[in-house]
Amino acid sequence: MLKLAAATAPAWTDRVLADLDTLLIDHAHCEKKAAGMAINLIFQYPHHAFLHAPLSRLAREELVHFEQVLEILAARGHAFGAQKPAPYAGCLRKEVRTHEPARLLDLLLICALIEARSCERFECLANSEVGEPLRSFYAGLLASEARHHGIYVRLARELAPAEEVEARLRPLALREAEILADAPDWIRMHA
Repeated sequence: MLKLAAATAPAWTDRVLADLDTLLIDHAHCEKKAAGMAINLIFQYPHHAFLHAPLSRLAREELVHFEQVLEILAARGHAFGAQKPAPYAGCLRKEVRTHEPARLLDLLLICALIEARSCERFECLANSEVGEPLRSFYAGLLASEARHHGIYVRLARELAPAEEVEARLRPLALREAEILADAPDWIRMHA
């Protein structure tokens, strides 16, 4: 179901396991940004009613995940704080076309890819030596992230014909894989 062009290298899991607290701070930022992106799309496209209810529900769920990560950080004795973001999302945003409706289509598909990558990385963590309760936490997030990926793809198909969606999704997925391959070796969910 996930439309990724390349799998995460095992080295990513090894790298993040060495500094889980930094990863958790980044994870909290990712959940917050995902909620914000869903809300921003509602604000930017008020005339596309098909976006409103699904993205509103998605934003609320992302905020619940944000709160859950904050609780995990607190239980581990760490506070949420500022962190230099990985270049991943910014590089993906450079692929967005500037004219409508292509711009909205690209934003929806990029959100789908980010959710798919998060899902895949949560699976890596759930199957790693991360230990409990994090193993169960990440295993529990898998279904949500896969569903979020599916929501964005479904919304894209409401905007454009399925053939157009698939034709655009493939090069974006290839670009997403290239961005990750060139990403710095930071402890980040998307690096």
